[in-house]
Amino acid sequence: MYKKYLILIFTFIFVSCASKVPVKTSSATVVFKTPSMKFYDKGFINKYDDFIELNILNLGKSVLYLKIYKDEVCQSAFKCMSSKEFNSNYLNASYEDDFLYRLFSNKIVYHKDKINNILIKVRYD
Repeated sequence: MYKKYLILIFTFIFVSCASKVPVKTSSATVVFKTPSMKFYDKGFINKYDDFIELNILNLGKSVLYLKIYKDEVCQSAFKCMSSKEFNSNYLNASYEDDFLYRLFSNKIVYHKDKINNILIKVRYD
């Protein structure tokens, strides 16, 4: 009886600690121009069930890493902010809270806002 509980506990620990596997992984050229951020480099977009991971590389080093959830955006492993705060700091406060998540969920990623001088474009390789 004790062995059954022990096996159950170890199974739960190993399954819960297992890393998630992306639903889709794509390499792409990413243009991300806002008044406070400017990137035009190659990168990877990993789509998971509940978030999207954007990793832009320059000379083999990560220059922009974002985990995009519906309600928050994480810039690194520990620095997360609400989507509303991210929009206000890096895009425009008038954008909807889940704007970035919905944009990167689309098959074609293109957004041009001449008024606020924002361009977000992804060309998949």
